[in-house]
Amino acid sequence: MFSRMKEDIESVFHRDPAARNGFEVLFNYPGLHAIWIHRLSHKLWTLKLGFLARVISNISRFLTGIEIHPGAKLGRRVFIDHGMGVVIGETAVVGDDVTLYHSVTLGGTSWNAGKRHPTLQKGAVIGAGAKILGPITIGENARVGSNSVVVNNVPDNATCVGIPGRVILAKQGASGAQQNGKRQAIAKKYGFDAYAISDDNPDPVANALGLMLEHVHLMDTKVEEMCKVIQSLGGDVCTDSLPKLKAEDFEGTGISPVLKKEAAEAFDPHI
Repeated sequence: MFSRMKEDIESVFHRDPAARNGFEVLFNYPGLHAIWIHRLSHKLWTLKLGFLARVISNISRFLTGIEIHPGAKLGRRVFIDHGMGVVIGETAVVGDDVTLYHSVTLGGTSWNAGKRHPTLQKGAVIGAGAKILGPITIGENARVGSNSVVVNNVPDNATCVGIPGRVILAKQGASGAQQNGKRQAIAKKYGFDAYAISDDNPDPVANALGLMLEHVHLMDTKVEEMCKVIQSLGGDVCTDSLPKLKAEDFEGTGISPVLKKEAAEAFDPHI
């Protein structure tokens, strides 16, 4: 028992830079207290002492603000950061090294008996306020963004955000990595992140806009190539330059004056 507690304390230092020493973690991390009390209530639950298990679970809820049903199964080194408002349902399964932030709900979508709560596999990270609902599986090392509502499976190593949750970043193959490299090259050429998205801060709307910008950029390139070929054949086309964007065109967008100028220069149609 004490070796497991020591393991839990050590795991906090890997995931919370605010942790300073073992003494502080031992006495001031309600997420750990809730997990330790749950181990006792879960043991009583498996021994068919359901009433006593629920009483201990409710005491833990009162003391920590974290509600874990005695029937839920938690793995090793599970870390509940901050913890207030976390709810974990009866048939939930939480794997090793999972991290849950405050106000996370692992809930059900049915009143029928049986498996009705999520399964979180090893290394998953669930952001603050996220709701994982139903007997779905969140894959190994998957990430769920804050305040997302997830009702479908999330594959391994993927990132899921939004309402309803959408998988926006998954493990890329060679072609996916090559395509992502092209987007980064275009963004660098423009002089700013034209796609408003990074691996650390995914945004499905920005990603969709990025795909449209990429398509427009490709069309511009094709049209420019066609114009050159037609002109070489004697055609009188594409003689007028497209108007440049001006910094004034970005008024009211909240972009700083410096970025306005850079954005106007970046979208020069001849770059």
